[in-house]
Amino acid sequence: MKLKALLLTLLLAATPVAAEPLRILAFGDSLTEGYGLPPKDGLVPQLQHWLTERGHDVVILNGGLSGDTATGGRVRIGYSLPRTKPDAVIVELGANDLLLGFAPATVEDSLDSILEQAGQGGKPLLLVGIASPRISPELQQEWAAIWPRLATQHDTLLLPNLYQPLFDQPPAELPELLQEDGLHASAKGVSLIVESLGPKVEDLIAKAEAGR
Repeated sequence: MKLKALLLTLLLAATPVAAEPLRILAFGDSLTEGYGLPPKDGLVPQLQHWLTERGHDVVILNGGLSGDTATGGRVRIGYSLPRTKPDAVIVELGANDLLLGFAPATVEDSLDSILEQAGQGGKPLLLVGIASPRISPELQQEWAAIWPRLATQHDTLLLPNLYQPLFDQPPAELPELLQEDGLHASAKGVSLIVESLGPKVEDLIAKAEAGR
């Protein structure tokens, strides 16, 4: 009997334990949360489906909060991390700051704090920028410079503009890619965004898996 017990113990010890799915926190505002869309059509569910279809064993955690700014995010990230315990983090904030007319330098300072907190312990990060063609060229340049500068400072992956796939379409098609408010992406618009964002998240997954 003792021999059988010993053999069973050795067998169990030799059996590989399946790794838990990677946990990726998508930390952002209403664009991440899925404002105005049925649950299945939001950014996180569509991104989750896109990744699952490609065989990735990963869980995307929805850390979006409608109306949040980078200033609010630098406080919220502090309790979001211990609650969700992610292996990697996507940071998508700044759209509301842009709409509210906040100074780019102020937004950059807040995003710097968010990335510093989110990257503790060596967690890989993906920074997602936002821009608008409806502001002056000078201000566009000032905003556009924020994301690559922060990505370099924090050694993060980068998607410079979440909405670029929408702006790349013919102007006549843009209305159907946005909701009635003209700000938030429609389900079709989100699908286009995911096609652009997905490969960057795959790079994030590769970095997280390499760090396990």
